[in-house]
Amino acid sequence: MAATTLFDLLAAGQENATALGAPDRTSISYGALRDLARRTVAQLNAMGIGRGDRVAIVLPNGPEMAAAFVAIGCGATTAPLNPAYKGEEFAFYLGDLGARALVIQAGMDSPARAAAAARQIPIIELSAGPDGAGDFVLTPPGGLAGTPAQGGMAEPGDVALVLHTSGTTSRPKIVPLTQTNITASAANIAASLALAPGDCCLNIMPLFHIHGLIAATLASLSVGASVVCTPGFNAFRFFAWMEQARPSWYTAVPTMHQAILPLAARNKAIIQGGRLRLIRSSSASLPPAVMEALEAAFGVPVIEAYGMTEASHQMACNPLPPRARYPGCVGVAAGPEVAVMGEDGEILPSGTLGEIVIRGENVTLGYENNPKANAENFVGGWFRTGDQGVIDADGYLRLTGRLKELINRGGEKVSPLEVDAVLMDHPAVAQCLAFGLPHEKLGEEVAAAVVLREGCVASEHELRDFAGTRLAPFKVPRKIVFVADIPKGATGKLQRIGLAQKLGLA
Repeated sequence: MAATTLFDLLAAGQENATALGAPDRTSISYGALRDLARRTVAQLNAMGIGRGDRVAIVLPNGPEMAAAFVAIGCGATTAPLNPAYKGEEFAFYLGDLGARALVIQAGMDSPARAAAAARQIPIIELSAGPDGAGDFVLTPPGGLAGTPAQGGMAEPGDVALVLHTSGTTSRPKIVPLTQTNITASAANIAASLALAPGDCCLNIMPLFHIHGLIAATLASLSVGASVVCTPGFNAFRFFAWMEQARPSWYTAVPTMHQAILPLAARNKAIIQGGRLRLIRSSSASLPPAVMEALEAAFGVPVIEAYGMTEASHQMACNPLPPRARYPGCVGVAAGPEVAVMGEDGEILPSGTLGEIVIRGENVTLGYENNPKANAENFVGGWFRTGDQGVIDADGYLRLTGRLKELINRGGEKVSPLEVDAVLMDHPAVAQCLAFGLPHEKLGEEVAAAVVLREGCVASEHELRDFAGTRLAPFKVPRKIVFVADIPKGATGKLQRIGLAQKLGLA
């Protein structure tokens, strides 16, 4: 029977099998992780914190963060926050979440402390424990005691995790994900990648983000496999970690893959001496040229998946060999039902362009305290993703972009992903991002930010001519800006919306 709570999910691992590890540290077993979860829930209950109560977590990346998410989530609602937030951001998120407590690394100098103190939110210190990577000890402030409204281990319908959507122009929305949502998603990901107890994931994703929490951590734990938690992404340390951890897979966003790629040639011996069987990419579109270069460098399939917070991460995924996988395609439905909806709310036949919609056990039941957003985004039992795409006759999904990111050039819609893919095929281009540039008469014009490969030279005229051989004239960028680095969000995703303003072009 599939797990429907986090504590049930931990039952997949053998007592002495490795659950969590970290570079240069001893690992923690499944038995120890289960004991830690029981102990943590009992401690929280003694502080008056129980099921449904929100515990904000501010910890650096690593095994203690992974273990805290799992253990606290077994009996309360976790709310992981980016440790890099400023004081004003912590004040907003702690208040918006209604946090009952803040768990923070002992001795960590963070504006989260002042933000919590200003709201009289108790601060619980977390220190690394003696029993291996991930073991921890909680130290509550003096006098924090009580009886929770609902104690004990969480039940399937309880909210396990709350995250804010990364709103670009409006107030971020709160996405509550139940125990059933996140355990279903973990099982879906494990099934798509054929994960087994012998697998090991090298986690380089931030653990305040759904991708690292569900794909790397929970999918592994759901089958009794192990996770080696790094202190955060570092391309220059990646191959040393890979040599030490001997992972069978890793998952990352495209910008991370692009940072790792140039270093692969000088680390061939580590790649050939390892046991990698697949690489996973998600959370943003992977340029086809990058997928092909990764497969050539590592000699394993690159599996692109399609995810978002509201789906507890994964919605679709390219299949493993021997089934076909296609560059620029996010694969087939991988857990929830996936369909394409027209503007009238009707489901469209295969081969028709429309909005991607989903429904299933892993999908949130709705945004919190936001009836307007729920009315707009949930239609006839389907969740509207805001992405545009098409499903072919074989069930493969191809995305054409975010509906809000499509460039509207005088009524002609341009998919920025299509422009990205063409420019990425130029031998001098290392990274690029097409975006809408405000235009007095057309509304928007196509523009692109480009990072050139080290030692390569290309002019704007040359790149426009190159794009013109494969794109209709109205899709060719009218403006190409050469930059040293394209602005990224906290999780490494390139920031398309607002790029014209950030580059001083609007």
